[in-house]
Amino acid sequence: MTDTGARARWEDRWLLPAELLADGSGRGASGGGGRRTGRDWAVDVLLFLWAVGMWIVLTLTLPDRDYLPEWIVVIDPPLGALACLAVWWRRSHPLALALALVPVGAVTSSGFGALTVAILTLGLRVPWRTGVLVIALHFVAALPYMLIYSLPHEGGWTTIAFITAYYLFFFSWGAGMRVRRQLVVRLREDAQRERDEHARRLADARRGEREAIAREMHDVLAHRISLLSVHAGALAYRTDRSAGGGAKPLTSAEISDSAQIIRDTAHQALEELREVLNVLRGPDPAGGRPQPGIAGIGELVAEAERAGQRVGLSVEYDHDAADGLRGPVQRTAYRVVQEGLTNARKHAPDAGVTVRVSGAPGEGLTVEVRNDLPAGASPAQIPGAGAGLAGLEERAALDGGSLRHGISDTAFELVARLPWGPAGQGRGPDAQQAPPH
Repeated sequence: MTDTGARARWEDRWLLPAELLADGSGRGASGGGGRRTGRDWAVDVLLFLWAVGMWIVLTLTLPDRDYLPEWIVVIDPPLGALACLAVWWRRSHPLALALALVPVGAVTSSGFGALTVAILTLGLRVPWRTGVLVIALHFVAALPYMLIYSLPHEGGWTTIAFITAYYLFFFSWGAGMRVRRQLVVRLREDAQRERDEHARRLADARRGEREAIAREMHDVLAHRISLLSVHAGALAYRTDRSAGGGAKPLTSAEISDSAQIIRDTAHQALEELREVLNVLRGPDPAGGRPQPGIAGIGELVAEAERAGQRVGLSVEYDHDAADGLRGPVQRTAYRVVQEGLTNARKHAPDAGVTVRVSGAPGEGLTVEVRNDLPAGASPAQIPGAGAGLAGLEERAALDGGSLRHGISDTAFELVARLPWGPAGQGRGPDAQQAPPH
């Protein structure tokens, strides 16, 4: 890749004008200056040789034009030579060069080649309105010479028409190259904007994926790990009390039961983590375990009660109609209850918790988790600014619903309102995408 990029840059510096280099060493499609490329040097040398060649040819014909005054014959060659040398400044000062050659074109013929180069550069590097005015100035300045000498002695109107067409041809040629270069620059800028936009969309997509991973990991693991912490803490507390004589020693059966609960909870955490990873990797063609839905809220509450929480569950919806509720909405409802129980367990472990799930097709689904505030707790100790609630807000928004949380009287409330389409619409929690038939 490095060799290819270096070769491409080397080729560009030999084959492209400085204005079209992608590294910005030029000054734009119509600007002058900048570091010349190999192509620029080749073009400048050729144009200089063209101007010098015309100067030599026209200077050699001066003795044959005996109708010219002596002072014109004397000043014509040196002025033409100076015009040829001035061609080297055509890139940095195109307008100044064209204006400086106005008197040269008015009284000399040997500078004709340099004048055509200046007119070409004028069309290439100067706005066309300004260029047309400069050309008109050249014609006005050269008009006396053409009327006095060209018209009667150098072919008449044919010569004048030829010179006029010659100047207009070179100016049009330069203007055409200017338009083409500006088009190339605009296309390059459009392509760069498209690449930047693609990079931005890609970064947004990656950020969204990371947020989805973090949201899934938090929703799954926070609940299970909090259960592990509760069971392990209870076991450690009983063990310490027994060692201090404040309670009867734990029996082998109690220790075995506690270890079994901890083991089962850890196993469930690993299983749910595996399910999350499977979802993140994409749809499993072989099928996987069903994703959690509102039907699993009862088991979620039972697990919390086994961990020592006091939870009351109220279910106020038609279970048959719930089969048609969209899978993502069901998972969001499940995660809301899971997060509410986890936060209550962490921040208000002895408080009672009320879970209420209600709704109907066409009316929406409402999930409420309410826990009493612990005695003496300040608002700062109440859940509401953690990553879990932020993730739930994103979930609800993605499903077309909303999430509200905060302190109400003497309790903390977590309320999610989710869409539930009319009966017959939507799919169950396991329906990710219908396979083609």
